[in-house]
Amino acid sequence: MTGRPGRLVAAIAALGLAAAAPARAQLRSGEQPRAPSTGAPPPVALGSVGIDERLSAQVPLDTTFTDWRGRPFLLRSAFDGRKPVVLTLVYYDCPMLCGLILSGLAKAMRENGLVLGKDYEAVTISFDPDERPAQGAERRRGYLQSLGRTEAGEDWPFLVGTARASRAVADAVGFHYVKDERSGEWAHLAAIMVLTPDGKVSRYLYGIEYPPKQFRLAVVEAAGGRIGTSFDRLLLTCYRYDPASRKYEPYAIGIMRAGALAVLVALSALIGGLFWRERRGRGRRPA
Repeated sequence: MTGRPGRLVAAIAALGLAAAAPARAQLRSGEQPRAPSTGAPPPVALGSVGIDERLSAQVPLDTTFTDWRGRPFLLRSAFDGRKPVVLTLVYYDCPMLCGLILSGLAKAMRENGLVLGKDYEAVTISFDPDERPAQGAERRRGYLQSLGRTEAGEDWPFLVGTARASRAVADAVGFHYVKDERSGEWAHLAAIMVLTPDGKVSRYLYGIEYPPKQFRLAVVEAAGGRIGTSFDRLLLTCYRYDPASRKYEPYAIGIMRAGALAVLVALSALIGGLFWRERRGRGRRPA
């Protein structure tokens, strides 16, 4: 167990990294920023922490973990080939950041209108190889209760595993984390990944809060429009994910197309109504 000062330093460093998530995700291909000189070495190796977006990359589904009950869990069993999966990489003994990520995710799950287990799945993996199933069970119980669910079902598995297993998944999605040997804590960015039903990366959502509309659009997009309503599919023609803002933004051409379609439908209805009235009027005329 690390001391309170060490945990606090690591937590502050992690939150600072979370705030810089969008910028750091883009700096991977360019020059790394230099940490300000304070006369003391940085608490973590900041250059080793970041996210490389790997859209369409395949997650290793044949990787084996241990679930919250202590049973072997093949990652493939979280995917049924029909529903997208929301992936979170955290560690359960995190003093601050991971709890904020999971709380933000649970809030988005409650408010987005889609149903966990019916419209999409979720899976959380600890990248700390020293953590045990009981820790995952405790976290899972709390977050399921916040969704108004009991822990009895199979939804939202919380997993632990070897360093090699968690690193394989993290590397596949471009999620880079490192342990601060002085504090014993892990430094990482704040993000969740939305995967397609066959386990490919569809979208990254950054930060510790995920607006319900953004979350829903990401999940519907990952499902290829097979879930959600017709209005959701219409929104995806009017909104596009903007890598600069890390959000779904109005898409001008899409809005124009949707507007043109609405006008066409309205004109068709009007012409059809006029044609029907004319035929009806002819039928009433005396022979």
